[in-house]
Amino acid sequence: MYHLASGFYEMLTKKDEFNILILGLDDAGKSTFLETAKMKFTKGYKGMNLKFITTTVGLNIGEINISGVKLSFWDLGGQKELQSLWDKYYDESHGVIYVIDSNDRDRMNESKELFDRMIKNEYLSGVPLLILANKQDIVDCMGVREIKPVFQQHGHLIGRRDCLTIPTSGLTGDGVEEAIKWLTDAVKRNGILRPPKNMT
Repeated sequence: MYHLASGFYEMLTKKDEFNILILGLDDAGKSTFLETAKMKFTKGYKGMNLKFITTTVGLNIGEINISGVKLSFWDLGGQKELQSLWDKYYDESHGVIYVIDSNDRDRMNESKELFDRMIKNEYLSGVPLLILANKQDIVDCMGVREIKPVFQQHGHLIGRRDCLTIPTSGLTGDGVEEAIKWLTDAVKRNGILRPPKNMT
């Protein structure tokens, strides 16, 4: 009887789970964004000092429960030697966050080329895309009006998927809540085409 009751409870409380990739060049602020998101959406989570976050080598994982679903984040290292591993995660992802360092004008073209290679992959076809113009706390950084046209030059590759470009600062938290809430709604809407993990 206990097993039946616990199984029924688990079925009622089980949440749909969506896998979210966080991509972008190294030092774009991916891990800082994720840590800030966890602090904002996870009750009682203290988090680490954002100033001590270092470049991710390999994979950084995080989870957030929001709006009745669980978001599992895979923050992938952005160094050149790690970029070739990204596509191993594409077919299991439900959404992509692409993080841009708005203050790094010297590497903007490099980031754009990486973005184009990523968005062309067939396994990401139709997957919701959130583009973050990050590090907006830095004076004289590039704004969304400058960045958005650069990354939407190949709009046909983005296609009809849900797509949003917003300004953020992982360090101050500006734009983080809006970003996570938008992406949550987007992956839930897209669940018909790419169902969450616990659905068969």
